[in-house]
Amino acid sequence: MKPIFVIICHMLTSALKITALVIIFLSLHLMACAQKVSEPQNTPSEWSMPYKPFRIAGNLYYVGTFDLGCYLITTPKGNILINTGLAASAPLIKASIEALGFKFNDIKILLTTQAHYDHMGAMAAIKKLTGAKMMVDEEDVGVMEDGGRSDYALGVDTSTYEPVKADRLLHDLDTVKLGNMQLVMLHHPGHTKGSCSFLFDVKDERRSYSVLIANMPTIITEKNFADIPAYPNIATDYAYTLNAMKKLSFDIWLSSHASQFGLHSKHKPGSGYNPAAFIDRNGYNAEISDLQKQFSNKVGHK
Repeated sequence: MKPIFVIICHMLTSALKITALVIIFLSLHLMACAQKVSEPQNTPSEWSMPYKPFRIAGNLYYVGTFDLGCYLITTPKGNILINTGLAASAPLIKASIEALGFKFNDIKILLTTQAHYDHMGAMAAIKKLTGAKMMVDEEDVGVMEDGGRSDYALGVDTSTYEPVKADRLLHDLDTVKLGNMQLVMLHHPGHTKGSCSFLFDVKDERRSYSVLIANMPTIITEKNFADIPAYPNIATDYAYTLNAMKKLSFDIWLSSHASQFGLHSKHKPGSGYNPAAFIDRNGYNAEISDLQKQFSNKVGHK
């Protein structure tokens, strides 16, 4: 017979092994739960409704859905995609790019105007499919890399989109270069901590156009700004962004949502090439003025 202490040691060792296995499986389960993605349901139908892609101006194209603005900028060295809409938008974007005569795999750079699920939903999938480099405003990198869980307004216990790893962090006035294109990133915080816009030039056979793809500073929280400890500078950031956006100079303006810049009153599916339709400073000023009023009401300014 084995000595009693040998039996006890064997029992303890077995118990420790079982405990270790339990800990490992629990850890794996927790990791799996942490990476679970649950995109919000009952989103507006316009966000997922297909929309015929078209040339906006020069080498700039619309490849988004009926309301979620996604933009393709083509260059001799590959292409840039700004925003991706919801998770189900990946095949729609691919089909739109190919319908325009371009190759989906020629996407080399991915950008976003904000790290919310309605603009980041398909980003991880497109990054994996194309091998493109993801560049993001530094203030949104944490939210992007946890799939929206740490967002001050929309954050929940699970990711609302598949997390995406950043390849380059952008700061205010940084330049994104590819081929013959240079895009200047403008830090426009408030809607998210790293919301941003892009300013760049395109040209066609007739002229060149200065283009602004704007992230409009809409207010998405119903809480008082003072009651958001996760974003103590939110009021200051909104004020900064509104002031900065009033001073911008451009010819054409577009935005993260088609409804914000009046896409459907300016372009009908199948209509011809007409960059002039998007030259609309008055419309931009009206949008900014309305957002300024909403901000002033929120913070109690008259």
